[in-house]
Amino acid sequence: MRKWSFSLVALLLIVATVMAGCTQKGGTSTPAGGQTSVDGDLAPLPEKTKVIIAEDGAASGAGFYIAKSKGYFEAYNIDVEFATFANSDEMLPALASGQIDIAGGVSTASFFNSIAQGIHVKMIADKGHNVPGKSYFTFVIDKDHEGVIKDYADLKGKRIAVSTENGVDDYIFDQMLRHAGLTRDDVQFVLVSDFGNMLAAMEANSIDAALNIEPLITRGQAEGIHVKFLDATDFAPEAQIAMVLASPKFISEKRDVAIRFMLAYLKALRDYNDVFVKGTGDQEGIIKIMTEYTALKDVELWKQVNVTGLNPNGSMFVDDIQAQYEWYMSRGAIIGEVDLSDAVDTSLAEEALKIIGEYK
Repeated sequence: MRKWSFSLVALLLIVATVMAGCTQKGGTSTPAGGQTSVDGDLAPLPEKTKVIIAEDGAASGAGFYIAKSKGYFEAYNIDVEFATFANSDEMLPALASGQIDIAGGVSTASFFNSIAQGIHVKMIADKGHNVPGKSYFTFVIDKDHEGVIKDYADLKGKRIAVSTENGVDDYIFDQMLRHAGLTRDDVQFVLVSDFGNMLAAMEANSIDAALNIEPLITRGQAEGIHVKFLDATDFAPEAQIAMVLASPKFISEKRDVAIRFMLAYLKALRDYNDVFVKGTGDQEGIIKIMTEYTALKDVELWKQVNVTGLNPNGSMFVDDIQAQYEWYMSRGAIIGEVDLSDAVDTSLAEEALKIIGEYK
């Protein structure tokens, strides 16, 4: 009996030693949430898992494109498939029901109305914000007005093209008016839903100014159609333009997949920031990926445009999302109420940062 007891104790000590060794570098451990960690990262999923992303080739989808092209998704055994939808009216129900897992979206009154009416989606990470002095989304003026329109107040009486009503564009437009001490009655609001058509309207002298996006801002300047006018962060320094949206089912029922998806996404955003913010990293490789997935195919132009800001830690300007929602409410554009503390879910990004650390 004593011999058996001694053998059991010895066996337990051996097992404990092996388990302790597994937590050293090169081994595995199980952090909170039941995830399997390997060398400060997570192990691949045991089976290949498909994740469907609704994305239309916007430059703000850089994190998706880079993660796919550089194999970050594949390393976690995630097979990404891109899907396109004609509009958000079709996309949001598919996202809420779990037919698709991830989408890119911008804040609009109709977006919040969809949530208020029971189409539950989650805003989980940054997918585009303005960078101080280098806004991706800002005003341009007719070339003929260069030197005449010197400040925002000089836009009084001018025809200004905006792509949406009661959307983030309209919100930015309103912020500009407040900054300039103007009202909506002081200018002519011209609804031009397609950013490309703004260039044509400017060339035809149908508008005097426009709230446009890159790369069309740089392209219009190169073609002598318009000039970039100051910068949107003059009056909206922390504007959240777009967000990564997720299906609630993806976050809750596929948590192991979702956290790995977020890790791959953040790794891609870090490559993006290395190139476009720090001026380091593989510029040629990242630009090649962007030309493959977006409408901008000119490599040299990619070196000139003001790219959209993408936070390498996934953080969003949540206060600005709240401000946008309240602005839509003040205009009577929201039917029902939205609990933003439920609609915004930063837990995946926070969990991912505990694994790979913050970007410096």
